[in-house]
Amino acid sequence: MVTGDLNAALVEWVVQYRIADPVKFLFEVREPAETLRYVSESVMREVVGDRTVDEVITIGRQEIETEALTKMQALSTKYAMGISIDQVQLKNINPPQPVQESFNEVNQAQQEKEKLINEARRDYNKVIPLAEGEKDQRIREADGYRLKRINEAEGDAARFSALLAEYSKAPEVTRRRIYIETLQDVLPSIRSKIIVDEQTRSILPLLDLGAQKGDQP
Repeated sequence: MVTGDLNAALVEWVVQYRIADPVKFLFEVREPAETLRYVSESVMREVVGDRTVDEVITIGRQEIETEALTKMQALSTKYAMGISIDQVQLKNINPPQPVQESFNEVNQAQQEKEKLINEARRDYNKVIPLAEGEKDQRIREADGYRLKRINEAEGDAARFSALLAEYSKAPEVTRRRIYIETLQDVLPSIRSKIIVDEQTRSILPLLDLGAQKGDQP
């Protein structure tokens, strides 16, 4: 058969039918089985002729079977053959023998291409969701850090506002309290402490001879 792209293909198919009207099958058509054969060949040539050789041999088989079944049944009804076609099934579809080896190489290359595409899609589906998950995690962490910093800033601002209000009421008391609280935080981290009364005069410097070498006062 000649395909739509002017290539040739060897097509084998099977037509399964049943006698729906015995009277028409026996008396309306002289040779119903032979007539069905001609009908099926005519329809199959038409359907195959509308497609490329690649579609006929590979991806278009199911569409060919469905369309051929519909058209064969329509012609059988038109000719009053008394039959109901149940199924049209394509069997062997091959290019002509002189070009079959070349076609097999092309078909093998096509299968290799599909294999590589499927492997690439598998890797894509493996890597992309992981990256999406990491991205979402980073975004959640950033949002959490942002909320933390905002809350801390708002807390510091609220404390400063409260301290300012207290300072406005009693500046001297508030200043002294801040000074004492600051010393409570600073003094524990100092190793040596020397406290001198600011009113004391003529203090004799102390040289601590018992101190460990390297100790700083």
